[in-house]
Amino acid sequence: MSAPESPEQRHFFSHLSSRQTSAAPGSPTAAVPAGAAPTRTTTNRLPILKAQSGARNNVTAVVGEFVGTFLFLFFSFAGTQLANTPASTSTEPNHTVLIFIALSFGVSLTANVWVFYRITGGMFNPVVTLALVICGGLPITRALLIMPTQILAGMSAAGVISALLPGPLAVTNSLGGGASTAQGLFIEMFLTAQLVFTILMLAVEKHRSTFLAPVGIGASFFLAELVGCYWTGGALNPARAFGPAVATRTFPNYHWIYWLGPIMGSLLASGFYLLLKAMQYQECNPGQDASGADLERYEDRHAQHHTTTEEPKV
Repeated sequence: MSAPESPEQRHFFSHLSSRQTSAAPGSPTAAVPAGAAPTRTTTNRLPILKAQSGARNNVTAVVGEFVGTFLFLFFSFAGTQLANTPASTSTEPNHTVLIFIALSFGVSLTANVWVFYRITGGMFNPVVTLALVICGGLPITRALLIMPTQILAGMSAAGVISALLPGPLAVTNSLGGGASTAQGLFIEMFLTAQLVFTILMLAVEKHRSTFLAPVGIGASFFLAELVGCYWTGGALNPARAFGPAVATRTFPNYHWIYWLGPIMGSLLASGFYLLLKAMQYQECNPGQDASGADLERYEDRHAQHHTTTEEPKV
């Protein structure tokens, strides 16, 4: 017995059916003659899933392309700017160290999200928890329990590292590279928005590749750390910034940016996600969750339908 169709598959089949209504006689998508066994064609089996026009879909496409292009170039330009920072300055970036730090955070998040995704969802970040509440993916009562837990876990991790490893704790967040407080605030905001939106689209929004969400989330975090580590320390997480600050008893007067910046980024990502949902973004570029099995099932169903409904010719 075949598995029941998901809402996404039903939408996919409905979309294809609407495109089949104008099939010309004799075309690969035309009706099968009565009494003939349904067969699959070897060419032009199904219509190409063209992006649908219409005001809403066009607006969705414009908004999505703008934000996607902006984020793509934002991180590309930021990484290039970092790489080209003059070596003559006393605070020149050590690119090897920055890459190592970014890998440490990115790989650690990938591994632990993958492990704990089945247990708690693998949030590990109060602003991610906030985004899930805003988008309806988490009850507010659970969020109120989880957020203090995440802050406490950050303090505990920093304390254990401070006691376990030799030397002073060197994991605190601080502004660097001449970044001002305002610049640091908005760097944290944009980096967090990228991470949170990745989580919403890959983990909260269910689809065929949801099980691979930890890979995309880890890659997004690696990218954010690679860009932000030099200028802000790349917190993107109040628990990550607050824990080491408590362990070292070091609170710079701009520590608040590591709270407000990520919160602003979470709100920005959540708002954009809800906007896309309201605009029914899946209709803008249909068939993204369709597989070869879906295509074959659709062709079988389409052929059988015409076999049973076509009147025999006299």
